[in-house]
Amino acid sequence: MSLQAGDLLQMYRTMLLIRRFEEKATEFFLAGQIRGSFHPCIGQEATAVGACYALRRDDSMTCTYRGHGQAIAKGLDPREGMAELLGRRTGCSKGKGGSMHFTDPRVGLLGENAIVGAGVAIAAGAALSAQLDHTDRVTLTFFGDGTINQGTFAEALNLAAIWKLPLVLFCENNLYSEMTPIRDMVAIDHLTERAAGYGVRGVTVDGYDPVAVYETTREAVERARSGEGPTFIEAMTYRLVGHMIGDSEVYRTREEVGEWRKRDPLTVFPERLVREAVVSREEIARVEGEVAEQMAEIVRFAQGSPWPDPSEATEDVFA
Repeated sequence: MSLQAGDLLQMYRTMLLIRRFEEKATEFFLAGQIRGSFHPCIGQEATAVGACYALRRDDSMTCTYRGHGQAIAKGLDPREGMAELLGRRTGCSKGKGGSMHFTDPRVGLLGENAIVGAGVAIAAGAALSAQLDHTDRVTLTFFGDGTINQGTFAEALNLAAIWKLPLVLFCENNLYSEMTPIRDMVAIDHLTERAAGYGVRGVTVDGYDPVAVYETTREAVERARSGEGPTFIEAMTYRLVGHMIGDSEVYRTREEVGEWRKRDPLTVFPERLVREAVVSREEIARVEGEVAEQMAEIVRFAQGSPWPDPSEATEDVFA
C-alpha cells in the first residue's frame, strides 16, 4: 500500500497522541497517581506508528515495558490505556497490569512484558500458531537493543529461522540498554549481523522517519505473510527522556540529547509534510486541536472510572 496524504496525516495524529499520552502519564506519575516504575517512549513514536501501520488488526504483536505507544499504534483504546495506568477497573488489563502489562487480544496485542526479551519468545509462539493453523497472520515483536544478548532471543531467532516463521523482529536500537551504551555491550557495528549469523534477513532503518519505518516493515510483513520467513529490523532511534522517570541520565551528555532533539519526529515530520505540500499548516493545526480534545476525554474517562473491587483480585488469574 502506497501512503496517501490521509495516511501521512493519520500517522502524525497517532504519533502526537502517543506523545501527549506519555506527557500526561508522566504528570500523573510525578503526582503519585501511577505506582511502580514508568518508562516513557517519548522520542520513539515514529518506530511504533511506522511499524504498526504495516500490520493488520488480526496480526499479533508483543512489546516491552516501554510499549504504551506501540499498544496505541496497534489499536489499543487510549482511554483504557490511561485507566490501566491509574489502576482503574476499565483499564485494558482491568487495573491489574499497570504500566508494564498492557494487553488487548481484540487488537492482536499479546502484551507488554517487563522481562527483557520475554516477548520475543511469546511472539515466536504466536507465529508458529498462525503457521500451524494455515493462516496468513504475521506476528511482530518489539524489543530494545539490550535484548539481543538474552538467551531467549537467540533461541527464538534460531527457531524462527529454521521453521521460517511469519515473524518480524523489530529492534528499537536507542543506543542504550537502560544506562549501558550499546558500544559497551557488543563488538559489532550493526545488530543486523546477529541476525545474519542465524540465516535471517536483516535491515537497518532510520527509526526517526515513520515513512521509512513503514516501508521497511511492510516489506518484512509481506515476506512473512508469503511464507518467506522472518526479518530482523534494526531501527535506529533515541529516547528523549531517561530510561525511566527519575533517571539521572549521567551516562549521556546534554549535548547528545540536544542533537537528537533537533531531529524530534514530532517536529520534523509535520514540517516535512507541509514543506512537501502533502498537507497544509491548517490541517496540522486541526489535528493538534483534535488530539488535545481527545486527550481531555482520555483523562476524563480514566479519572472517572471506578477502582477494581478487592473481590476481583483473582479473576482472570487462574484457569
